Amino acid sequence: QVQVVESGGGLVQVGGSLRLSCAVSGSAFGPATYSWYRQAPGNQREFVADITTGGTTKYADSVKGRFTMSRDNARTTAYVQMNYLRPEDTAVYYCKSIPHRWGDAYEYWGQGTQVTVSS
Repeated sequence: QVQVVESGGGLVQVGGSLRLSCAVSGSAFGPATYSWYRQAPGNQREFVADITTGGTTKYADSVKGRFTMSRDNARTTAYVQMNYLRPEDTAVYYCKSIPHRWGDAYEYWGQGTQVTVSS
């Protein structure tokens, strides 16, 4: 079974940094696009950033210039480096991965990791 697990969340002060990890296991998963979404209490889920198999990245305007996505050499783990964090970045961050071997027909989600930015 495919497993998607986020980690790296925590409590930081305004202006601080965190790096979130999204680890994917499963021998049949193959190349995939990784995306980060976040959801604050009472709000709907919003797109944050993504990275393709080739390394192309895309960012929401709200995080552009502050967040940076990357992945390991095996392309089974994706990261988002979050700098200059603001209180409005406080949310549960979810990783979504879409494998390409099945024509992008399936998507897999992690359980989320909490990021809290104190002011």
